[in-house]
Amino acid sequence: MTDPLYELLVPYFDDPPSSRPVPDSNDPVVSKYLNRLTTLPLSSLTSQESQSLAQSSHSNLLSIQSLSSRSNAAVIASADHFSTLPETLPILTEEVNQLQTEIPKLDQSAVNFSTTYSRSTENEMLDRRKRALLMERNADRLSDILDLPTLLSSAIASSAALGATSVTNYATALDLYSHIKRLHLLYSDSPLIDSIYAQTESAMQDLKSHLITSLRGQNIKLAAAMRTISWLRRVAPELESTKNGGGNTEGLLGYLFLVCRLSTLVHTLSALEPLRQLADQESQIRLRNNSRPGGAGKINGNAYQGGQQSERYVKKYIEIFREQSFGIISMYKSIFPGSTDESTAEVQTHFRSASSGQFKPKQDVSTTPPSALATFPSHLTDLLFDTLKEYLPNVQDKTSKESLLTQILYCAGSLGRLGGDFSLMVAMLDAGGADVSHSSEEDDDEESGEGEWVEVMKKHRELAGRLEALASGVGAGKGVDKGGSIRVKPRP
Repeated sequence: MTDPLYELLVPYFDDPPSSRPVPDSNDPVVSKYLNRLTTLPLSSLTSQESQSLAQSSHSNLLSIQSLSSRSNAAVIASADHFSTLPETLPILTEEVNQLQTEIPKLDQSAVNFSTTYSRSTENEMLDRRKRALLMERNADRLSDILDLPTLLSSAIASSAALGATSVTNYATALDLYSHIKRLHLLYSDSPLIDSIYAQTESAMQDLKSHLITSLRGQNIKLAAAMRTISWLRRVAPELESTKNGGGNTEGLLGYLFLVCRLSTLVHTLSALEPLRQLADQESQIRLRNNSRPGGAGKINGNAYQGGQQSERYVKKYIEIFREQSFGIISMYKSIFPGSTDESTAEVQTHFRSASSGQFKPKQDVSTTPPSALATFPSHLTDLLFDTLKEYLPNVQDKTSKESLLTQILYCAGSLGRLGGDFSLMVAMLDAGGADVSHSSEEDDDEESGEGEWVEVMKKHRELAGRLEALASGVGAGKGVDKGGSIRVKPRP
């Protein structure tokens, strides 16, 4: 229903004429304003309402100006976008239609991908991807495994630089080698592990060489030698295994140890080369004088000097031989205690046979290989006696010669404590030395030579008996008189 007040005001909407549209009676703003007019008194309508309308109009104008100032850029941009909207809407419609067409194809491709790369089916590409992901997750472990040969080589190099005293580095190298062998056993079908194991074997060959070289050290101690042999047992177990029965319980390690120490002994004796050259000169002079007719025993004292250089050489030779040979055999028995009893018996049998001139036939080493120590002392003795037979005849002074023979007997006694007593073979020295003499007094020389070594042997045994009696009788109140017999002090 139309408001009566609105009908009264309709004739005045176009007075004066205006381009503004006529207010709608149903407009909530118009209805609100008309309701407000009905509540005002007549005086307010005639005096204050016009001012209120002017003030509201001015306020609205300011608000519109402020809004247009703030929103100018946005309005212009909106207008520009709105101008392009007629062109954009058809393009958008076309693309939406194209998307609707492609969605079934996308769905079919997703279904095919899901079917192809499903975990329930086997797929080569998926397997390669799994392996690649597995390798990525274990990259640190693979890096550590690849570094094993380098670490092993570094440990071996540092051990070689420090020598036999490098216990930690050798132990570390052997632990690394054991770990790599365990990996090779667990993953024998892996080419990577095979490559690492091959590099490790090459490095372990260097380690074996370093260990063998350390056995040839000049002043190696028993503890270092035992550690080196134990490391060789771990590095080269094939050297310890014995295919045949018999007395050889230490395997090839015993032979290796004795060969290395023999090499050290020979190298140490080679330091006496200057003295040996002087002794060779005396040997040449002696042989030249003996080869002259009637010239045996008539030696130029100024050129020959009674074999002093030979005496010095033989004395130094025996000192080094005694110390080194005793150390080698005692160290061997400490490292390989399982084969010492049978080896000692074999050595003693050999020396008894050698001293009596009766040699037993050799064993068949293809069936029962002998112990390494069974023949080593005899080899040492041959090495010593070859030198003595060559240079001892040069010594003409009886006192000096007896001193050297006594020194040889002490050396024999030293080895005798280890089962290698060769004191009875001293008689072979004079027999061999008599062969080089071609004088007319050959029989007298042989008799004097025989008496010489027999006399030295008697003096040595007499002195040894005195020392033994003195050592055993100190606590019992016994003594030794000048004649060498034991005397007991009378009790009070």
